[in-house]
Amino acid sequence: MILYPAIDLKDGQAVRLVHGDMTQATVFNDDPAAQAQAFVEAGCEWLHLVDLNGAFAGTPVNAAPVEAILKACKVPVQLGGGIRDMATIEMWLSKGLQRVILGTVAVENPDLVRDAARAFPGHVAVGIDARAGKVATKGWATETDVDATDLAKSFEDAGVAAIIYTDINRDGAMGGPNIPATQALAEAVSIPVIASGGVSSLADLTALMATGSIAGAISGRALYDGAIDLSEALAVLTA
Repeated sequence: MILYPAIDLKDGQAVRLVHGDMTQATVFNDDPAAQAQAFVEAGCEWLHLVDLNGAFAGTPVNAAPVEAILKACKVPVQLGGGIRDMATIEMWLSKGLQRVILGTVAVENPDLVRDAARAFPGHVAVGIDARAGKVATKGWATETDVDATDLAKSFEDAGVAAIIYTDINRDGAMGGPNIPATQALAEAVSIPVIASGGVSSLADLTALMATGSIAGAISGRALYDGAIDLSEALAVLTA
């Protein structure tokens, strides 16, 4: 199982939110590229980035720190937030991003996901962010009546590289991930599923890995707070 250290970008800084609330942002590093390098030096195989401002604006806002991370780090990087048209997808992939994460458009314009996955095989993931099993879009500000599992199943034949499943009520709260919901989603589709939201201890990571069906996990606040030692976690997950 791959562990993806998370760098959430707000106003050019690396922050973490609680339950996706932009007013509850804690700044952990005002140099996101330096933070990314620290994760890479600890041995991570991937980095997970989110343009929080972009998720609300619908267009990239934190492009400068993302580009700085891409130039500084030699591991593959995935990015979500504000990626809602083919031109933006092409732009990011041309700059060296390994994987774009499409969230809002997966609900509002699923044909774009299919077209992008066809045009860029292996480089397009779907971000499914849910409260009580229902998908939220536009930086989690807009509630829908779309069922998370139904949305995931709708992309079974699209060729997407992964699904990033976030339980919004667990995100940034250090209360542990929603393992039953994530496992159920992973077992409902053949697409690799990455767990996000609430991953806050080595025990959480080993429990996710023990399901045998979850391909990866994203962690942010726990790495910044020291609740998870990245080097130790990587050693356990790759043993």
